[in-house]
This record gives sequence, C-alpha cells and structure tokens, in this order.
Amino acid sequence: MELSRKRQRELKKLRREAENVWDEQREVLERAAGILRDASRQAASVARDDVAPRVRQTYEKRIVPGVEAGVDSVRHAASATRDRFVDDVLPAVTGAIGSAIAVLDVARDKRIRDALRQVSSTGRELATRGSQRVGIVEVKSQPGPGRYILIGLGVVATAAIAYAAWQTLRTDDDLWVEEEIAAPEA
Repeated sequence: MELSRKRQRELKKLRREAENVWDEQREVLERAAGILRDASRQAASVARDDVAPRVRQTYEKRIVPGVEAGVDSVRHAASATRDRFVDDVLPAVTGAIGSAIAVLDVARDKRIRDALRQVSSTGRELATRGSQRVGIVEVKSQPGPGRYILIGLGVVATAAIAYAAWQTLRTDDDLWVEEEIAAPEA
C-alpha cells in the first residue's frame, strides 16, 4: 500500500515530534533521578545527624529504665513464688504424702485390718438395731426364694409360648406330599 506524499510528510513530521518528546522525557527523567539522589543524600544526612541522636536519647531515657524495672519485677516475682512454694506448698504436699504412706502401712497390718472389720461390723449392727428401734430406718424385707421361683416360671412360660408360635408359623415342605400321577402307558 502506497502513501501519498502529503501523508508521508505528515508521518515524518509526527515521527520527529515523537522523537523530540521522547528526548525531552528522557531529560526530565534524568533530572528527576538526579534530584532524587540529592534528596536521598540529604535524608540520610538528616537521619544521621538529627534523628539518630534523638532516638538514642529516647531509648536510653525511657525504654532502658522500663526494661530494667520489668526485669527487677520479674526477679522479685520469681523469688516470691519460689519462697511461697518452699515455705507453704512443699511442706503441705510432703505432709500429705507422709500421712498417706502411714495409712498404707497401718492398712497392711493384718491385726489392724481384722480389728477394723470386727469394729465396723459390730458398729453397723448396733447402728442398724438402734435406728430400727427409734424408727429412723425402716426394715427392708430381703427377697426370698419365692421371687426367684416366679422369675424362673416366667422365663419357662415365655420360652414355651415362643416355641408354640414358631411351630405354628414355620413352613414345612415335608408335611405336604404330592403324589405323582402316572400317565397310562400305551
């Protein structure tokens, strides 16, 4: 496709203008980069000369004493906890363990176990008789053999009913015998 001379001149003119704009943009970007470098140098200088000393002073005056006070508080709390544990908790635990061991030693002695059984059974009988006389405890009747006989009869009756139902409802192919009819032979 061919372009007319007028179009070609317009395209060349546009191309030159685009190149000029591109060159101008490059120069602007180079100037901006230079300004940015200068600004970063100035910012580093200000940070080094003004900001860093202020930060260091604030750290030394406000943060370090607070941290030291916190460390001292933690040390004091740990010391108080250790003292409380050693003075209060540890003796109570060792006393409880010692009492439990003593009770176990006593419980192992056969004579003491027999005496405790005799005293507890005698005490139980005396308490039961006394409370029955006063009317505090009602005497409950003990189940006799009649109860167990009735339970056994109920189980046998249930089994018999289940067996009768099974016999009635089962399908038995042997009950119906079909006779084969023989065809007369010719």
